Amino acid sequence: ARLVARASAGSRRVSLRRDRRPTAALRSVFLAAMVLALGTAARAQDTPGGADGPRFLSDAARVSLITILPGQRVYSLFGHNAVRVVDPERGIDNTYNFGTFEFGNPLAFSAKFLYGALDYRLAKGDYDRMVAYYPSRENRPLIEQWLDLDARQREAIFRFLEWNALPENATYRYDFYYDNCATRIRDLFERILGVEPGTEPLSPGRTMRQLLDPYLVERPLLHLGMDFGQGVPADRSATARDAMFLPDHLASWMADTRLRGPDGDRPLVASTDSIGWTPERSGLDPAPDWPELLFGAVLALVVSITFVDVRSERGARPWLDIPLYGLLGIAGLFLVFMWFVSLHPVTKRNTHILWALPTHLVVAWAVARSIRLGPRLRLYLWACAASAAVFLAGVPFWAQEVPLALVPLAAAVGVRSVGLALTRQDQH
Repeated sequence: ARLVARASAGSRRVSLRRDRRPTAALRSVFLAAMVLALGTAARAQDTPGGADGPRFLSDAARVSLITILPGQRVYSLFGHNAVRVVDPERGIDNTYNFGTFEFGNPLAFSAKFLYGALDYRLAKGDYDRMVAYYPSRENRPLIEQWLDLDARQREAIFRFLEWNALPENATYRYDFYYDNCATRIRDLFERILGVEPGTEPLSPGRTMRQLLDPYLVERPLLHLGMDFGQGVPADRSATARDAMFLPDHLASWMADTRLRGPDGDRPLVASTDSIGWTPERSGLDPAPDWPELLFGAVLALVVSITFVDVRSERGARPWLDIPLYGLLGIAGLFLVFMWFVSLHPVTKRNTHILWALPTHLVVAWAVARSIRLGPRLRLYLWACAASAAVFLAGVPFWAQEVPLALVPLAAAVGVRSVGLALTRQDQH
């Protein structure tokens, strides 16, 4: 919010016209020489850590951090960052984007994402094309922070980005919290500028999971799904540095950072521009938390029907028990996969496995096949009820934050399990 306020207060029209650009032939020669030199440097060291050697940028070069505000698509809900390097004397106006991925086949992409083996890469692009795309096609304004850097710092940043953009260096294993388009830029500026973000817990204390809440207020079902799939590691207390996996937190840190120099401290951000910003742009409009209402109604239905069934000693009801135990069993399979198979660190140790058990599928199968609920199934149902009760009793105490909307579902499967276990007649 502070970043947006600063951008809207100090925004001005940015001209996209480039003057005094070198000819295409001279520019091609320069870029070829630069790539050759960077390739030589890459063979000599793992990464170019400084600005020693030939200079590729002139004194007119500038560097900026670009923050693209959140969009409507799922992958754009949390915003985006890129670095821009401009040198009118060299004909350079590049953006460096660590958030590029190959979508390809939707099923293959989803499988890689769930497994945690999704590769992203650094892509070098043209600034004009970025401006033409985000504000006009996705209605996502850009906020650009021009950085007050000396020639050596600009050169080091440029060399580092160019080296990372080489095909053999561009790809990295994506991690939503700890290695993404924002954290890569944070690490770059930490390394080059020698400044470190705060490592103390945020005040007031917030967890990694809670940092996502403001971005999901319009998507209650997505919010619930993300909370369901994340385990205890997502509830670790977040530091200021941790929070920079979110692009606007990175931009806010840049705005507050000061660099030490021979003439004293100076702000890292010299000026801020905005592109595509309008004063009437509205914020997020929180949606009703309808999952709470829906699952509360499910609990009320299960309690009322189970009460009637116990009194009348009626058996299972396929129209109720097959979807209830079937869907929760599938949810349990998902939790097991994310905990024991997936590479995501934040999906481990998930307490929802106490009530969303994959073995619920056995009950759904038995009801679908009209199999009598014998002693073994009744024992299983009592165990399910006890497990759900343990989960509900521990909600105020678990290290993992439990969404309120999921409490009725846990209670519903516990109540229904008790009701079926008490049934003495065969199913109807």
